[in-house]
Amino acid sequence: MRAMVVLWTAMAAYGADEALVAKGAAEERKACVGCHSARISSTQRLSRAGWEKELDKMVRWGAKVAEREALLAYLVDKYGDDKPGEALPRSADGVGR
Repeated sequence: MRAMVVLWTAMAAYGADEALVAKGAAEERKACVGCHSARISSTQRLSRAGWEKELDKMVRWGAKVAEREALLAYLVDKYGDDKPGEALPRSADGVGR
């Protein structure tokens, strides 16, 4: 019985994280993509502290972030320093664009 409670608790926590990350994806579209493309974020690989610093900078520059914790959770989940880098497109001659 105890194992089931632990499993249920872990699943509930995972679901909450997924909901927070989904909310953060929506916040990225509202707060970030109006000024620059999502590619700016997707090519970064920053730690949580690095993303916090970036959010602080963007807010100082005028970004309106309503769901900061959700956006931070999303950025760390998708573009954290432990995630593989995005493959950048190449031109026909093999040179990066």
